[in-house]
Amino acid sequence: MELRPPSVVALVEELQQLPGVGPRTAVRLVQHLLRAPAGASRLAAAVGRAAEQVRHCSTCYLITEDDPCPVCRDTTREGVICVVEDPLNAWAVEATSEFHGRYHVLGGTLDPLHGVGPDELTVAALVRRVQEGGVNEVILATNPTVEGEATAHYLARALHAVGANVSRIAFGLPAGGEISYADQVTLSRALAGRRGMD
Repeated sequence: MELRPPSVVALVEELQQLPGVGPRTAVRLVQHLLRAPAGASRLAAAVGRAAEQVRHCSTCYLITEDDPCPVCRDTTREGVICVVEDPLNAWAVEATSEFHGRYHVLGGTLDPLHGVGPDELTVAALVRRVQEGGVNEVILATNPTVEGEATAHYLARALHAVGANVSRIAFGLPAGGEISYADQVTLSRALAGRRGMD
């Protein structure tokens, strides 16, 4: 016999659809929300507002409430495009305060085994942006996974074909890390991406 009300069961099931939320975490979240109904109402309202107001920028595909997004409207940004897999990656790059260009969100990576080809990503829009001019460099900042590397190589070929100056972000050891704890791939990339010292 199910002791939980149907609305609670439905809420647990919906929370389990979120990345990283398993059955136990979902139950704990529901318990917390039911203990604080005012907080639950605010959360529901915030989720509703976001679902209603947030969309993808028609130029760079960042998520935004305004189209074009604030980055695309910013005339002080440099003529460099940083290509990322998803908006979270763009947020991480922006948080460094080191990048002052624009972004382009692919919406994933090439993954033929799961039916994701160039047409399922925003590759054509990226090539169009470069062809329109005003782009001095395209930085490929896909993740260092098999799919991310394959996507970076595909994009490099497509962008070189239209005359773009293409670079790839460096990968290597994290600050504060120890060489003896690094895996072989990370250490190999750190050696390959080495640079001169003044």
